[in-house]
Amino acid sequence: MVMFTRMGDGRRVETTRKQVIDDIYLGMSHAAECSEAKPLSGDEVDHLADILCSEGKVLGVAPGNEVVLTEDGGPYKLMIDSGSSGNGIDMSRTESIMVHERALGMDSFQLAHIDYSIKAVKPIISYEMMVLEKVQAMTIVPLFYGAMPNMGLYYKPDGPFGNPADLMREFKIEEAQHEAEAASDAIAQDIEFITDRIMAAGGEGFNFDTTASAGDADFAGTLKGIEKMRKSHPDSYIVMGMSAENVLGIHGEIEYDGKVVAGLYPHEQVKLAEKAGVNVFGPVVNTNTSKSLAWNLARAITIVKQCETASKIPCHVNMGMGVGGIPMSETPPIDAVSRCSKAMVEIAHVDGI
Repeated sequence: MVMFTRMGDGRRVETTRKQVIDDIYLGMSHAAECSEAKPLSGDEVDHLADILCSEGKVLGVAPGNEVVLTEDGGPYKLMIDSGSSGNGIDMSRTESIMVHERALGMDSFQLAHIDYSIKAVKPIISYEMMVLEKVQAMTIVPLFYGAMPNMGLYYKPDGPFGNPADLMREFKIEEAQHEAEAASDAIAQDIEFITDRIMAAGGEGFNFDTTASAGDADFAGTLKGIEKMRKSHPDSYIVMGMSAENVLGIHGEIEYDGKVVAGLYPHEQVKLAEKAGVNVFGPVVNTNTSKSLAWNLARAITIVKQCETASKIPCHVNMGMGVGGIPMSETPPIDAVSRCSKAMVEIAHVDGI
């Protein structure tokens, strides 16, 4: 029987159930090989195939199996118009948050600045504190503040530290490592500075989104900053979402809590997040645009399930364009999104999305 599925770039293509199952095994095997995750069982493969081959356009979990929704990017999902996608609705951040709470039923939400990075928020933190207090007075939903560590902004030409990539091209390896360590310490200090003020303004916690986008020094610096936040604010709620399934080893030797962080996969990343004081961990598995939805989703579920098994804290898997098995498309097709979400809940047993 011929049916339709998606590729990793969102293209709609014809397939058969046999091809779907073959791709599930290939994706699962690739995940097990690169991350040492345990393969899915035969029943889990069959369940995943049933989800992917369902005739329905939009799928959902059975009543009682719903999970908690968190998010990143804050109110801009409604406000931004990128030219090819987005809603572009003329409203304030406060109004957008109220719509997400009262009309869209979000379980939590966050305030964020349009330049969604720690370094960019620091100069305007007093203004953000005022906005946060106003939004808290008008909403009930648990409200975090969100920003990416985005340690790349600390390197020249945007920041004060030398760019390790440029230095390594000149074979200045030790200097590159030194600059990465300095930037890592700086971001930890800035995280402490910003989170102290966010919590003073009445925030429930903080969402560190796209952590380790600048590699292993980014990850180590963010963990150190979270550790400082946890000591100063023991009751705060801290969410850490990653940027990739594997921590890129730009420094190569930097450590957190005595462990080299380069090359860690989600089931190893989450253990360090626990030690730092994270409440919710967001594992990421990147989508391969040249592979099928079945291949990508099987690979993502295999890695995330291993993370969920290893974790002592809730795991809210990152499910968006280009991660979690979902196609890399600015407006991901709902048939793929709903299948990926259902499979993550029912097979990987994630605590949230």
